[in-house]
Amino acid sequence: MVEDITSLVTGLGFPSIEAFLAAVILVIAVFGAIVVISTIRPVLGMFPYTYPNARVRARIGRIFTEKQFQEIIEAGNIEEVKNYLRGFPDFAKYIDQYPLEKALDAQLAENYDLVARITPENSRDAFKFLLKKWDIKNIKSIIIAKEAGLSPEETMDLVVPFGDLADKLDTLIDADSINEVLSALEGTEYTPLLEDAIPTYQETGMLLPLEASLDKYLLENLLRTVSTPEDDNTSYLKNYVGNMVDGSNLKIILRAKVDGLKFEDIEPYMISDGYQIREWKLKDLMEAEDVAGVISGLEGTDYAPILAEAMATYNETGSIGAFESALDKHVDETAKKIALKNQFGIGPMIGFLSKKEKEIKNLKIIVRGKREKGYTPAMIKEMLI
Repeated sequence: MVEDITSLVTGLGFPSIEAFLAAVILVIAVFGAIVVISTIRPVLGMFPYTYPNARVRARIGRIFTEKQFQEIIEAGNIEEVKNYLRGFPDFAKYIDQYPLEKALDAQLAENYDLVARITPENSRDAFKFLLKKWDIKNIKSIIIAKEAGLSPEETMDLVVPFGDLADKLDTLIDADSINEVLSALEGTEYTPLLEDAIPTYQETGMLLPLEASLDKYLLENLLRTVSTPEDDNTSYLKNYVGNMVDGSNLKIILRAKVDGLKFEDIEPYMISDGYQIREWKLKDLMEAEDVAGVISGLEGTDYAPILAEAMATYNETGSIGAFESALDKHVDETAKKIALKNQFGIGPMIGFLSKKEKEIKNLKIIVRGKREKGYTPAMIKEMLI
């Protein structure tokens, strides 16, 4: 028996039984290592997100519930809305410091700032770049305010004290003209964009070139930060950013069709690397004759059914607001799906920022409803997203 085993072992090319056993042990060890690594790797990927997600989940728990929104809607006037918000520390510190809409924006910006500071290193660049949305919002507000002849005090009420340009806001607001705003921005990343976009805006009075060029800069650079995903977390982040890009492109194309703009008018503002809509498809959509042609050209993507559903509202009102709301809702749904699929990684942070955006938008809708006459609580509730 022993001789038979020895013959079998030597027939396999091993000089002795001991050498064969050593080889078997090595194979088992390697296989065990592979199993351990494949088991531990997902856990190691979750570990950097443990503390950030604990912070974020605490804030998710403080987002207003449907019941709380109903209580705010039932407020008799703006002052009662402010008094209600003063009961929540997250809002109280801004309510008496700024006009109400600015206070809401500041509270939202604070949360973007928090996520950018606590997110793990492999996704930090994207969230830090996302903070630049406040620079872009402030630049738009200041330029429009200068064109409208608003005073520095009135302009100050429109800007949010967050972003890389926060220290420059006083200088930008005190500028006497748009050209002085450009001079104050000299040396920043925004100067080349504005040197091209502002003359077009001043000549045509159309905000599209100004808004689209700044939005394109933000989204293109966001895409660069997630262009080579390292793991599931960064892949989900790329998915989220890609859907934001698709939404931005489609909003511009639909607005162009309504405003009668041509292919060459909007082509410079398109971002080619979206999630579902690639460069060749963008070209087809831009060359569509009308809004219906754009929606027809989206057949086979997730956007066709949601925009087809919004078409009825567009036909009634003639406003692309229905399409924009549908696209925003799609990005929101994408964030929800990522939050559910990736509960121990980047999902909670993406889900939180999406929920926070929605909360602030709804608060602004309520504020607008309270300011303008003729809106009942039932009407305001119907307007919430």
